[in-house]
Amino acid sequence: MKRKKLFGGVVLSAALVLSVFSGSAGAVSEEANKDKNSDKVRVLIQAEELSAKSVFAQKFGQRHDFGKLGFTTDVTKEQLKELQKASSLNVSLVETLSIAEYEKGKRSKVLAVPSDSTPWGIEAIYQDPSIQATSGGAGIRVAVLDTGVYTNHPDLSANVEQCYNFTSWWSPVVNGCNDGHGHGTHVAGSVLANGGNGSGIYGVAPEAKLWAYKVLSDSGSGYADDIAYAIRYAADQANSQGENVVISMSLGSATESSLISNAVEYATQNGALVVAAAGNSGPDPDTIGYPGGLKEAVGVAALENVQENGNYRVVYFSSRGNPDTAGDYVIQDRDVEVAAPGAAIESTWNNGGYRSISGTSMATPHISGLAAKIWATHPSWSNDQVRAELQQRAQANDIQGGDSAGAGDDIAAGFGFPTVQAGDN
Repeated sequence: MKRKKLFGGVVLSAALVLSVFSGSAGAVSEEANKDKNSDKVRVLIQAEELSAKSVFAQKFGQRHDFGKLGFTTDVTKEQLKELQKASSLNVSLVETLSIAEYEKGKRSKVLAVPSDSTPWGIEAIYQDPSIQATSGGAGIRVAVLDTGVYTNHPDLSANVEQCYNFTSWWSPVVNGCNDGHGHGTHVAGSVLANGGNGSGIYGVAPEAKLWAYKVLSDSGSGYADDIAYAIRYAADQANSQGENVVISMSLGSATESSLISNAVEYATQNGALVVAAAGNSGPDPDTIGYPGGLKEAVGVAALENVQENGNYRVVYFSSRGNPDTAGDYVIQDRDVEVAAPGAAIESTWNNGGYRSISGTSMATPHISGLAAKIWATHPSWSNDQVRAELQQRAQANDIQGGDSAGAGDDIAAGFGFPTVQAGDN
């Protein structure tokens, strides 16, 4: 059986950095813009002196300024050699991250109408096999950082509040969030699809508002600095508008990015709740990726629709956490925190239809939607209080099926599977 793991692998070779990004400036076409930048690489430049930073930022241009962490820009390979010779600079290639989708064999067909308006993951998290529609999440914003979203989908259009592209070569942020891949649209649907015209599909929190942030290209890969900037942008937007925001990231890498780690810490300190995929490198221990493996993020493992020991089972491909910290009910780096449905999940697709795919990508939006429901019920709560509630609910619904799963806090399902409770809005 062929496995394809799209989560992982920090690309450090300049020749391998993906450059399939959308956007155009003026009369320059997207293809011309792509060709123009095909020989460039993304770098992070740290300068010992402010004067040196100013000189090089002016010479090469500045994409994102991360203060003491440096600034990023796109340079040719020849310019990179020039920069590396400057003794006053520390120059490093910016990491790339990928979607946390797991593929085996051929993808399922795209359906014109869903096979079930409330797929098994919705029934599981609502603890109701007969549920016909969902509700909740009003007043909460969920920022989906992904490949974009098809915002005209009938099950999503009414929820869209923001739609931005952070991947354009010519500008850090532009209007529009076109999803040429489908992954982001799928994730958004699991969070907050609203059933559309009555023949659509439902997500966990269909009354939440969607902030669709395209941080990955249509091939499913993107630069760490664009992702970090979008994380900060979401937190700042929520603060400026006085809103509560859940930042949902079904993406990651096997290696930690300092830019993203710093941004997640910034967002958390500024009131956002960050939820991220654990990755699809299981079932071996200590395979969790980043940013899901950060202690500031809720790292989500994937369950499959198979019963074992009285509950759903952690699917084999779901990344596992750090064995050294298992059993302590304390979240540290490289820990899985909770688990949610992530195998064979049906949701919205980027042509207005529906498709089933698998991965910790699919588990993550279930938790993001649940967090939105909890926060809508308790709008005065802090992000830490919402997170504590997720953990408490998970502990009450322990997962003991799947490799490395067992009683209590384990490396497979973390605290367990948090679910919707009576009284959630």
